[in-house]
Amino acid sequence: MKTSDGFSFNSEAEISFSTRSDTPAPAKYKYGAPLQTSDSFLRFPSPLMSSLCTDNNPAAFLVNQAVKCTRRINLEQCEKIEALGMAYYSSPKILRVPDLRTEAEIPVTVQSVLVQSLNKTLTRLEDTVRLNQILVEAGDVKICTNVVLEVKYSITYTDAGEVAQAGLALLLGTVSRAVVALEQKFEIYFIQQNTKPVPLSGNPGYVVGLPLAAGFRPQKGSGIIQTMNRFGQLTILRSLAEQDCFAVEGIRAPVLFGYDMQSGCKLRLPKAMTCQLAVRRVKSLLQGQGFPDYVAPFGNSQAQDVLDWVPVHFITQASHMKDSCQLPVALVIEVKWTKYGSLLNPQAKIVNVTASLLSSSFPETNSGNERTVLISTVVTFVDASAPAEAGFRARPTINAKLPFNFFFPFV
Repeated sequence: MKTSDGFSFNSEAEISFSTRSDTPAPAKYKYGAPLQTSDSFLRFPSPLMSSLCTDNNPAAFLVNQAVKCTRRINLEQCEKIEALGMAYYSSPKILRVPDLRTEAEIPVTVQSVLVQSLNKTLTRLEDTVRLNQILVEAGDVKICTNVVLEVKYSITYTDAGEVAQAGLALLLGTVSRAVVALEQKFEIYFIQQNTKPVPLSGNPGYVVGLPLAAGFRPQKGSGIIQTMNRFGQLTILRSLAEQDCFAVEGIRAPVLFGYDMQSGCKLRLPKAMTCQLAVRRVKSLLQGQGFPDYVAPFGNSQAQDVLDWVPVHFITQASHMKDSCQLPVALVIEVKWTKYGSLLNPQAKIVNVTASLLSSSFPETNSGNERTVLISTVVTFVDASAPAEAGFRARPTINAKLPFNFFFPFV
């Protein structure tokens, strides 16, 4: 602090601005972060430079994995190899949040144990007690039992980035002397707490009769937003016996894959209603509360894979009449799809979606005080698959030259 003529001021070096909050950010796991345990991290054996298992590979948060790797073992040392026993995978305790070992630790719970015999038969153990690998000798034959062949982790997490539960499923088997390299399978997947799995319309291709998956993209850089009701993502006007548009307003029918559909109703407009107001009213009836901007190419497409989704092309077709106001009377949706993948098991993939809004001139009033307009919706599915052709290689060309006297003395 410096003073001058009765005034006090701070030097520049003494001035400090507290722009950061003293409260530390809550600890949480982030995508791809290693799952920490009480002693190090949760090991997830994987093949790296070769097919051999590398045990120092950490399991990453929210990264689902399924790998296979081989392990060269000495049968006589099988009881001493930790990676062959249940304890190696069930004993770690995962930290609920990273870097806080004083917080609660989540034990790995063994949920199921299957035992595979030498003839490949499977037996489920009722008791999930920890079993150790045992070397058994019967004369000249040596086998090692209770060897881990498959490991499946299921990690439950919260929306706050904390680990809530860890489950483990194991497949144990028997290794004989004939085995030179043991193949092991490892899998880990993550499940968010208090959520239900979303039903799919196909895996991966669409299944006939299931609804189309569709949604909106509010801004660039965001994912696709979908309603939780998968039967309400892409809908059309629903026809009722009354054929009154006001009676069916808000009642929609889902667009089902492979089903050509047509619906319609009669709309009675008061004489005093202007054309512009009628246009807005008819559009809301034809398109519903929110017509989607994108349609999923496959039945199991993820909302974050925006570039894979098919945009809906909107086309407005007016009549040739030169009226100042054109009233929409029909919505025609054309869905083009193709067969994708193997000829033995083709998958249905949507490649193009067009929504055409057909308009006509504003109708005149009838003998009464109202106008009657027939509006309709049509959905058609078009198979755009190219015909499958057998791929034969080009016939070989023979470029052989014979000596001039090859057929001597016959010619």
